[in-house]
Amino acid sequence: MAQFEIKRLIPIDLFGVDASFTNASLYMVIAVALITSFLIFAMGRRALVPSRFQSMAELSYEYIANMVRENLGEEGMKYFPWVFTIFIFILTLNLLGMLPHSFTVTSHIIVTFAFAAMVWITVTVIGFVRHGAGYLRLFVPSGIPIWLMPIIIPIELISYLIRPISHSVRLFANMMAGHTMLKVFAGFVIGLGLLGGWAPLAFLVAFTGLEFLVAFLQALIFTVLTCIYLNDALHMHH
Repeated sequence: MAQFEIKRLIPIDLFGVDASFTNASLYMVIAVALITSFLIFAMGRRALVPSRFQSMAELSYEYIANMVRENLGEEGMKYFPWVFTIFIFILTLNLLGMLPHSFTVTSHIIVTFAFAAMVWITVTVIGFVRHGAGYLRLFVPSGIPIWLMPIIIPIELISYLIRPISHSVRLFANMMAGHTMLKVFAGFVIGLGLLGGWAPLAFLVAFTGLEFLVAFLQALIFTVLTCIYLNDALHMHH
């Protein structure tokens, strides 16, 4: 489990609070730098016949833009920069974690919970700003008999309040479990040596390919859920 260890690179103490610059902080800074450099380079010389980098940037843009339009409609496009940033940032962090001797930021529940809490708070604020106290109708499904309200409303409220937990645990658990499995089978390969290590090595190669797919899918699922929650806040579909 040493691969998940948080290490202080630059110790910082702010009035008794440990605000040290850690390896997790470093990889988040690297992710921001990579994303910024990639988008500036890819779109800096826009051409009618796009280059590979331009095609990748445009494909990412259109994919998330279509997701936002499908879930939120055209008026939801004003939230596109926020949704696109969430997707590309989490995807980059996931992919960085696939590099040998790197650190997987999204394998820590505190990081994924911070992402999910940010989404939940933002969506809740948008809901109340747009609908006022009427946003509370989200917890009262239409067509429910009055006598069922004392049961349904607490259930709806609890399901809304635990969104940050379910939203964060899914990403954290998949990334941590996948990287743990990779390390375990890598240990088998080394332990069994040249003669007996071929089977776990073959599985390790296949599982590594699967982990790249999981890295993309988990970023996508996190983004889709963000759009669904945002749709509730904007349109209160229930």
